[in-house]
Amino acid sequence: MTPSVSIIGTGLSRFGRQPDRTGRQLAVVAINAALEDAGLRWRDIQLACGGSDSSGLADTLVAELGFTGIPFTNVKNGCATGGSALLGAVNAVRSGTAEIALAVGFDKHPRGAFDPTPEEWGLPHGYGEAGLMVTTQFFGAKINRYMRLHGISTMTLAKVAEKAYRNGSLNPNAWRREPMSAAEIAAAPMVNDPLTRFMFCSPGTGAAAVIVASESVTRRRGAQPIRLRAISHRTRRFGSFEVFSPAVLGGGEPVSVSSDAATAAFEEAGIGPADIDVAQLQDTESGAEIMHMAECGFCEHGEQEAILAAGDTEIGGRLPVNTDGGCIANGEPIGASGLRQVHEIITQLRGAAGARQVPGSPRVGFTHVYGAPGISACTVLSV
Repeated sequence: MTPSVSIIGTGLSRFGRQPDRTGRQLAVVAINAALEDAGLRWRDIQLACGGSDSSGLADTLVAELGFTGIPFTNVKNGCATGGSALLGAVNAVRSGTAEIALAVGFDKHPRGAFDPTPEEWGLPHGYGEAGLMVTTQFFGAKINRYMRLHGISTMTLAKVAEKAYRNGSLNPNAWRREPMSAAEIAAAPMVNDPLTRFMFCSPGTGAAAVIVASESVTRRRGAQPIRLRAISHRTRRFGSFEVFSPAVLGGGEPVSVSSDAATAAFEEAGIGPADIDVAQLQDTESGAEIMHMAECGFCEHGEQEAILAAGDTEIGGRLPVNTDGGCIANGEPIGASGLRQVHEIITQLRGAAGARQVPGSPRVGFTHVYGAPGISACTVLSV
């Protein structure tokens, strides 16, 4: 039987452009908030895992936090960095290496689209010269194909983004806090057909931290923890259609790393998608949320149009999705996004989300993050 692990503290910085703060400074803000939430001090942390795409090495944060000598592992797994860091912290507790462990993710990106170098991703130089390193092209191509196959309309893409900005307006830590109508979003300048400017998230700034503990520590503390029912992490299999490898191989449908990770998480938790009360799904752009609804098992492919039209994914709906505004409203600080998702689910399960609180006392939550070039991490959390 897998040893029980609980989340006893979470912390978050503000998200969005913060020219006066570095990514490292925001990481310290998030860690200190998580420590306060858990009622701990930095010297109580026995092991840490953390990562950033562009703001430096997480282990060097000890210069600000304190030289306590703990093991601190750096993680760099694209948008799945935060989820991967949490897996490392959880496995340390499960193995008995530590009783209290920390995961942190943070980033601060410049304006404009991400501009990765092909060679760093195992691709030839010519791949970049052909324009195939532009991630917006991948997202446009993938959702275009999906819409044709499953009857998804462009206005549904706009409605997903409309929901994100509306939810973000209720979140004091979100970057985009001004609601926008679906009509405005649909009429915005096109980036890559069919995705307009306001259907995308933007590279941004922010940090999140999570503290996990063993059953014995949790019991001694006497606090109400959030139980980590499952955590999974998968890389792509042959035949997947991914960022930097957008190809359909063979005659069948591409496999999905998100489906693999979600299936593994549900199997470990011993429950299914129908048992989830609130979910966070990677929404690098609005088409991603639509596809991930089906890939993670919450509906059949093609059902999303009717589900969204019925309001099922709204805060008061049957399955609220991205109640904090997701990446579209918060931006995408790569290292932080996966842990931001966990923070939001914990806030919802505690009943502490204020104006964006899901009604009916949600008890089980799910997070899903997807990153290039085909990495996914999922969690199942419960009270």
